[in-house]
Amino acid sequence: MAGTLTPERTARRLCELSADARAAVLLDAAGAPAGFHGITNARSGDLAQLARTIFDAVDRGRVPGGPPEQVEIQVDGGTVYGSRTPHWTLAVVARRAALSSLMLMDLRAVLGELEGGAPIRRSTPATAGDVRAEATEEAAAGESPVPELGVE
Repeated sequence: MAGTLTPERTARRLCELSADARAAVLLDAAGAPAGFHGITNARSGDLAQLARTIFDAVDRGRVPGGPPEQVEIQVDGGTVYGSRTPHWTLAVVARRAALSSLMLMDLRAVLGELEGGAPIRRSTPATAGDVRAEATEEAAAGESPVPELGVE
């Protein structure tokens, strides 16, 4: 189906969503790399090993409520974020200044899209022909604060 996210495109999709993302790798359920972006093929194995090591370490930590689905690790040169589902693990190296909540949200959204969820909506630039009426409090009160959720 056209527009369906593939494992090979997943890491690239994440880096396209976030200007703070520098490199990403997707692992399958067995821990094998399924896709990467922002690094050479030779270095993709290093990032894959880092993702496996991070989640292996948190799994040994016996966290109440079961194994964590997300991780964040701050280092001098940046931040490593990871998110996983039963089928996939997605890890990204980001700038140190990246906002954790946004990076983790992007990770979850991309994994959701990979697993057959709705594609992530992207903003589109306004066109010169798109002239709207002046904003008013009444109009704003009728708008959904989060249109992506379909809440009206």
